[in-house]
Order: sequence, then C-alpha cells, then structure tokens
Amino acid sequence: MKVLAYTSPARGHLYPLLGILTELVSRGWECVAYMLAGELVHVQSVGAIGCGIDPRLERIELEDWRAPSPRAAIRSALETFGERARLEGPDLERALDSHDPDLLLIDINCWGAATVAERSGRPWAIYSPYLLPLPSDDAPPYGPGLRPLGGPAGRVRDALVRRLVSGAFDRTAVAGVNAVRAAYGLPPLATFGELLTRPPLLLALTAEGFEYPRRDWPHNVRLVGPVHWSPPADTAVGVDHLDDPLVLVTCSTERQDDRQLIDVALEALPPVGFSVIATTAAHDPETFTAPPGTKVARFIPHDQVLERAGCVICHGGMGITQKALAAGVPVVAVPFGRDQLETARRVEVARAGVRLPRRRLNGARLAHAVRAAIDQRDGAATVSRAYQTAGRARAAADVLHALARAPASTTRAPASTRPLGSSPPDLRPT
Repeated sequence: MKVLAYTSPARGHLYPLLGILTELVSRGWECVAYMLAGELVHVQSVGAIGCGIDPRLERIELEDWRAPSPRAAIRSALETFGERARLEGPDLERALDSHDPDLLLIDINCWGAATVAERSGRPWAIYSPYLLPLPSDDAPPYGPGLRPLGGPAGRVRDALVRRLVSGAFDRTAVAGVNAVRAAYGLPPLATFGELLTRPPLLLALTAEGFEYPRRDWPHNVRLVGPVHWSPPADTAVGVDHLDDPLVLVTCSTERQDDRQLIDVALEALPPVGFSVIATTAAHDPETFTAPPGTKVARFIPHDQVLERAGCVICHGGMGITQKALAAGVPVVAVPFGRDQLETARRVEVARAGVRLPRRRLNGARLAHAVRAAIDQRDGAATVSRAYQTAGRARAAADVLHALARAPASTTRAPASTRPLGSSPPDLRPT
C-alpha cells in the first residue's frame, strides 16, 4: 500500500503526521509526505519519502497574531488558508501524477488539497491535530471556549452564540473552500462542517476524556487519541542543575504574540521555589533573560523534560497540551487565540489543569495557577488513560488500512451524500 500525505506549512501539523507514518512504515507501507522543505530530513528519518510543498505556500504566513480582535484574527487565519488553497490543488495534482498512491491523507487546513483528493476518486481521509470545529447539540459552539452548560439555559445560550460565531466562521471559510471547489467543478458547500464530512474518514487526534463526549459525531469521525513525534535529540537535556519542582513553559511554534508567557514565568516562578525550563519556539531565545534556576532555549525535546516536570505552562496549543496530559503532567493553559480557547477550556473541564485567561496573566496569578495545577495530577492521569485506550498511532494506522482495503463504492462516494449518523465504510481493523 502507498499513502500520500499532504500537510500545511506547520510543524504542529507535520509532527503528528510523522507519528502516523512511522506506524504505517513499520507495517510495510510506502509513505510519501508533502510538507515544509526544511523538515525533509525528519520525514526521511522515519522511512518515508519527503517532498517539499510548493515553496510559494511557505511564503503565505499566518498573520492572525497582528489582528486587533479575536474575530478579526479568525478571519485572517481563514483567509490565509483560502489563499493557500489555490496553490495546494495544482501542487497535489502534480504529486498524484508522480506517485500514484492508493490512499490520500490530507491536513484539515489544506482545503485545496482536500478538493483535489475528493475529485480524484481515490480513497482519502482528513486528519486534524486540533479539536474539530463541528456543530453539536452536546457541546458549546466552537471558538470562544465556552464552558458546557446543560438544560434550557445552555440550549438558549448555545443557539445565540452559534448564530453569531459559527455564522461568521462559515462565511469566511466557505468562501475560500467554494472558490477552489468551483475551479475543480465540484458543487459548493453551505458550511465548513460539510467539508469535513466529504471524506470517508476524518481522523481526530484526540479522545473523549479530553474532548467533550457527543452523541452526534458525524458518521466518518474516528477519535484515535493524540499522536506525537519529536525530532531525535543529539544529547540529553542538561537540566540536572535545576531543582524540583520543575515547570516547563513553552510558546507556539506558529508565531503569535505569546512571549509574555515566558517573560512572566521567568520573573515570577523562581522566587517562589520553582525551577523553569522555557522553550521559545517562534521567538528568539536571545531576547529573554534567564535568571538562576532557569534554562531558556528555542527547542528542547519535551519528552525528556516531561519525565521530571510537575506542570506545563503553555498557550493551549493542542500539541504540547496533549503531550503533557499523555505523560500525566497537568497543564496551565493561557490561550492567546486560534483554537487555544477551546483547548484551554477542556483542560479545565477535565480537571487536568488550570485555564488562566490572557488578560489576567501576571506573576502572582501564574504562580497560584501552577500550584493549583500540580494538585490536579489525578485528572491528568485520567486523560492519559483515555488517550491510551483510544489507541493513538496504532488506531490511526488500523483505520487507514481498513479504508485502503474497503470496497471502492464505500470509499469514493462523496461522504455528504450519506446523512449524518448513517453507517460509514467498515473501518474496523482486519
């Protein structure tokens, strides 16, 4: 079997994919991945064939962190994905001509690639490393990070918010999606959620226990738990000089205005007895001052630090949040935008850590949040067990294998021609 995976220019989307490809390679699959040119060596290290996406895609960068409001930030990000979509389609067409795969695996943010995958007639799947932006009667509207609220009051609140938030989201997203669909002769969609029901398989890289349980998941959704992969470390992290309790602080790999997290942690936590390791990711580590009892670097293998960490402070990105919880380490999530409001709220609801709104971030509150989070290790352990039960990389490979072997009539028909809740292709492991 040969799978061709196509990703957006984002490490946070590539690294989970590499975890899946590692498992597929171990089962004898031939794997081809189109991704950031600077990450080709990592794809090759797992035994896959790495190919760079159209270099013009890498130059279309997210600018949502410059937006003056959360709503403007969402619109900016969606417009970026729509602009990329126009280039992704031809890029994936060239890839299909070159590699002739049996199966396509498409990043949720690659709308143009998803359009070509649908049109190709081949079995295909979308994978999402973040929480799925799908409407549900059992969960609050996606976006603002609302706490679940049951009963009549919750239904009224959710209906009002959904009309405001989801409507704006859909208008911008659907414009970009339908522009590329029209170019390929495919019918327009009314909502973004319809795009996610087009493939026979939608891989959600999370699990209930962290994600809210729902009775109305679309027919094609499979929650397989988080899948993690990290670049191999040349040497062990030098943290022996740091005393316990140890706190890991990290920012987003996709640039946003979140350096305040590290600034506050470095200033506030050592004086009250915490050692700090900070990974700056998109920020220059040379612009931070590291006091005694701290270590600052752009990238450090988090797996090694999590073995000792009592808590992780982060922006609420799904990658680091789920990696920490998978290790049983509680989280202080300070969301700055994007999907982070939703992720942070789930940390709180799962009692696996603390949600600290950005506007309330200061040294005293951060130190208090760290202490409170450390007391929630039981909740983090519960989430970790839910992830393991979901199957993670093994489960993802199982359903992809089943999809590739399923009859063509069940894998190639547009998913939206089947009503939500109807029987999907039989994707049980064989």
